[in-house]
Amino acid sequence: MKKALSEMTPEELWQLFPIYLTEHKDHWEAWYNEEVKILQSLLPYDIRFHHIGSTAIKGIFAKPIVDILISADIQSEIRQIAEILQKNGYIIMSSNENRISLNKGYTEDGFAEKVFHLHLRLKDDINEIYFRDYLNAHQDIAKEYEKLKLKLWKKYEHNRDAYTNAKTEFVKKYTELAKHSI
Repeated sequence: MKKALSEMTPEELWQLFPIYLTEHKDHWEAWYNEEVKILQSLLPYDIRFHHIGSTAIKGIFAKPIVDILISADIQSEIRQIAEILQKNGYIIMSSNENRISLNKGYTEDGFAEKVFHLHLRLKDDINEIYFRDYLNAHQDIAKEYEKLKLKLWKKYEHNRDAYTNAKTEFVKKYTELAKHSI
């Protein structure tokens, strides 16, 4: 009998949901737009949606998971938004005082066709937008990032935390450059 996702250890989840990179797909933008329409129909707030992550960077390999940053004005809105999303099929992955991450498209059998990560944040916690915009404006740096991701992919295929941590220095460097070049 299969375990429910909520009963699995991180290691079991990493086996079921390995890191997988694929070349850029133009339909990721359409998936983002479709999901935003769904989210807008669910949420009674004036909030901002942003396509972030590697699927929002043109021309580079990415995990086929569309990341959406939802920025809210006040912390209590973040909790209320998360509650609404949970009631509508999104699963909370992590939560702290000012950040909540949710996902959609993870099943007991592996990834669904469309997979989304939602990042609920306060309106001034938007470093991912700086990074995305910088890489889209500097294709040479985007290709460096792609090269790093491809190097780390197989090494950390079943350890998402280690994969993310190994990219942190690169992401921080270019996020700071982006913030200072405005």
